[in-house]
Amino acid sequence: MGIFNRISDIFKSNVNDALDNAEDPEKMLKQMVLEMEESVNKTTLAVANAIANEKGLERKIAKERALSADWHQKAMQALQANREDLAKAALEKKATADKNAADLGPIFEQATATSAKMREQLTALKHKLDEARSRQSTLIARSQAAKAQKQIAQSFSGVGSDAFSKFDKFEGKIEKLESEAVAFEQLAGENTDLDQQFKQLSTSGQVDADLLALKKEMGLLPEANSDKQGEAQ
Repeated sequence: MGIFNRISDIFKSNVNDALDNAEDPEKMLKQMVLEMEESVNKTTLAVANAIANEKGLERKIAKERALSADWHQKAMQALQANREDLAKAALEKKATADKNAADLGPIFEQATATSAKMREQLTALKHKLDEARSRQSTLIARSQAAKAQKQIAQSFSGVGSDAFSKFDKFEGKIEKLESEAVAFEQLAGENTDLDQQFKQLSTSGQVDADLLALKKEMGLLPEANSDKQGEAQ
């Protein structure tokens, strides 16, 4: 968090002191924001790794639970065949799978809590970065204004209204870029929502088809519907 302390000191200090003590205040501020952006990138990678670990544990637990259910079914089959020895062996396998799932439970909960906390920290870090960028722009603008005033003092006739109009034009360009960035973010969000809706439609259709096939396999469909399904195929 040292970078936040450094930039906070500059924000709290008088801008004239910053100009006196720094050889190039604008360059220094830009460099500090770059360092903060690098910190955000590293934190983002760490969060991604934490989430991947969480999802990996979740898959392992699901696999162990599926194995438990499978061995339970096999134990029932063995008993139906009067093979208690096989039933006992199957139940031992089931117990192992149950224990594995139980052991992974607390680890998964800790991983979930860790990834959630890291996501919160990343959000806070991004907020600080956005704030720093905003204040950086303010300080740079003040620095530029101070330089312009100094030039006026040194050579009163050397600066006319054209310098101020260029300054306003520069600010207008920045505001336009900011508006475009917001627009692209909104468009990206809309596209993501639309893609998600189509994915849900596709998933829902597949589930309905799977359910119908399972009913047919188990003989739960009325004969008329079953015949129609056979003709359709």
